[in-house]
Amino acid sequence: MWTMSDDVTAVPGGPPRRTVLAGGGAACAAAVLGACAPTAEPARDASALAGRELAKAADVPVGGGTINSALKVVVTQPARGEFKAFDSTCTHQGCQTDRVADGLVECPCHKSAFAIADGSVKKGPAKAPLKEYPVRLDGDAIVGA
Repeated sequence: MWTMSDDVTAVPGGPPRRTVLAGGGAACAAAVLGACAPTAEPARDASALAGRELAKAADVPVGGGTINSALKVVVTQPARGEFKAFDSTCTHQGCQTDRVADGLVECPCHKSAFAIADGSVKKGPAKAPLKEYPVRLDGDAIVGA
């Protein structure tokens, strides 16, 4: 008959079984908790967008916006002639926002929503606003300032 004790090792001269099991449990817990941790990338500096065309003014409806997926920017027009640009990366876990509707920029992952006027959080779980970038109108184009 076999008996187990705390000092039994899986490999002669190796660590005790309890140490191996505890280490494995800790590694699994870290992996699970790591998957739940916020992973939003830090927003880039505004200079990365300076002089770049973000959208055509005609493509940005009043009270709405458009998402430039290539540049990871959402351009909005809260009021006629007033254009804003925000990083399109959700501040919750780094998903890309995918929709602008009813005055909100929406994230598909956990349904966070941000105001088109200032990027503030209107619906969580996100707690931080979208990063705003300065823009200017150059002819019919909205460009990073």
